[in-house]
Amino acid sequence: MEDEKLKRLRKKAMKLPLEPGVYIMKDKNGKIIYIGKAKALKNRVSQYFGSQNGHTVKVRKMVENAEDFDYIIVNSEFEALVLECNLIKLHSPKYNILLKDDKGYHYIKVWGDDWKNLSAVKQKTEDGGKYIGPYTSSDCVSKSVAEACRIFKLPVCSKVFPRDIKRSGRPCLNYYIKQCAAPCCGKISKEDHNRAVDNAVKFITGGNESIVKELKKQMEEAAENLEFEKAASIRDSIQAIEKTSKKQSVVSQRVREQDVFAVCEANEKVCMSVLRFQEGRLVDSEYFIGETIDELPAIREKMIADYYSIRDRIPHDIAVDGEIEDIESLTELLSEKRGKGVKIYIPEKGENAALVELSRSNAAEKLAQSVGRTGKTVAALDELGSLLGLDKPPEYIESYDISHTDGADNVGGMIVFRGGKPLKSAYRRFEIKGFSGQDDYRSMAEVLTRRFNEYEIHKNDGEDQGFGKMPDLILLDGGIGQVNAVKPVLESFGYGNIPLFGMVKDSKHRTRAIAAAGGEIAINDRRKAFTLVSDIQEEVHRFSVEYHRKKQAKTLTAMTLTDIEGIGKEKAKALLRHFKTVSAIKKADIKELCQVEGISERLAENIYNFYRRNQ
Repeated sequence: MEDEKLKRLRKKAMKLPLEPGVYIMKDKNGKIIYIGKAKALKNRVSQYFGSQNGHTVKVRKMVENAEDFDYIIVNSEFEALVLECNLIKLHSPKYNILLKDDKGYHYIKVWGDDWKNLSAVKQKTEDGGKYIGPYTSSDCVSKSVAEACRIFKLPVCSKVFPRDIKRSGRPCLNYYIKQCAAPCCGKISKEDHNRAVDNAVKFITGGNESIVKELKKQMEEAAENLEFEKAASIRDSIQAIEKTSKKQSVVSQRVREQDVFAVCEANEKVCMSVLRFQEGRLVDSEYFIGETIDELPAIREKMIADYYSIRDRIPHDIAVDGEIEDIESLTELLSEKRGKGVKIYIPEKGENAALVELSRSNAAEKLAQSVGRTGKTVAALDELGSLLGLDKPPEYIESYDISHTDGADNVGGMIVFRGGKPLKSAYRRFEIKGFSGQDDYRSMAEVLTRRFNEYEIHKNDGEDQGFGKMPDLILLDGGIGQVNAVKPVLESFGYGNIPLFGMVKDSKHRTRAIAAAGGEIAINDRRKAFTLVSDIQEEVHRFSVEYHRKKQAKTLTAMTLTDIEGIGKEKAKALLRHFKTVSAIKKADIKELCQVEGISERLAENIYNFYRRNQ
């Protein structure tokens, strides 16, 4: 029944035009479950209803629920993007990412008719105050206000001025440590206090560079007017700002107005982090978590377009952490909304690249909390996926190794890492049966052949691990030779699209690089990915060697059985398969021994008598 539906939908999809447009997937009740755009409708939509092997679990689930689809043809990819965004907002489909603006806003408030006051507040009210914002990060707002009050020596107590001036005899500790000008004791005039509040606001909203220029001008004017105490106080504020700037080493003074986006994916979830900069200062940070059936380039495009539909300010520069599916259309859309040109780019080095990495680390940490993992694990998978050029981080990794002693007791081991952690219930062992002797390439090919033979048997069982699960990535313990031996095997099954790489060791048996069809990929400078691959290589080697040693021990044990008259290697193996251990064989009576295939009553008596004589 399911195959008939796929054939019907694929037949319909193959009749679509090769023109840009939007497609709308619907379930059996006619409810919209997914909306997407396409450069060529026929090519994109028909992919959903072909072979399901290359699809993620989420895509397969959407296809299972899709009973029909509609489409709308437009004139350009730009129009397709605009229409897609509008329709997603209108219908909120189940399988589309939906950025929900459910965070409370935070403001910086300046109020006071006579003496000005500055504070961070959670909501805006009609009380005559001046509100700066909104900001979505309460932490950014609170820290900015606290930092400005410290630099410009503004009071942070609950006193009200001028009511509380000179009510207390002595100023508080903040005055003596030069973090408050003590208006409560009349140590500063109203004019100078209000100027300090104005400077604090300029510092928060304009950034370090602009306020330092303003303060230097004020300091020079004070010095010319022989107000040396005032000039010294302004000088202290300038030094405090410069000291603060040095502490914020991740933020460059060359960063003007810019938003920095990064997307991280794990366990069928995705997180987008955005850092917002103005005049060299991080003024806001946000993150959004959702589920998606799209690949990362499409995810970035949709999430960024969606983000600016719920935010007013669009900067000229937008830095992103990777490819965008249709960067030209997204640039055109944002430039139109802004009313000026917008530049979207991927920084490759320097301080902007460091900011992208900071945004990605934030996304990884938030996503890790959501899926119950560590930020380090999520970041490692994200880095590995990026390093290998994968469409998404590899959630389910299989790794293989061969172990033998000069070609004897030849075995293979398969281990699984899910979510960056060993999944020992999915480990599998293989005894090489196709040939005798030493040939690691042939052994690896045999192991992968048998593994995918098992997949063909179990692929419809709905298993989430083991032979019935398709891996996102295969890592072989070895170099390009192992990769070349296994690649034809995957292609023969029709799974040549599975990412396949080797793990190359140095002379000290440590991970050195990753082997790919086009050569080696250096991994030492990607510390998170390097650690993960090293752990995988060490674990698969341990597992396969452990199995080899057990098999070798059984072989040595079996050799003692061949000392019995009439018992050769095959009958010895049959006895061990049946009884598991030599100790069990020793305890067996003649009747029990006869139950083993190939063991006659005469041979059973020989075995029974052999162990009785040698007790």
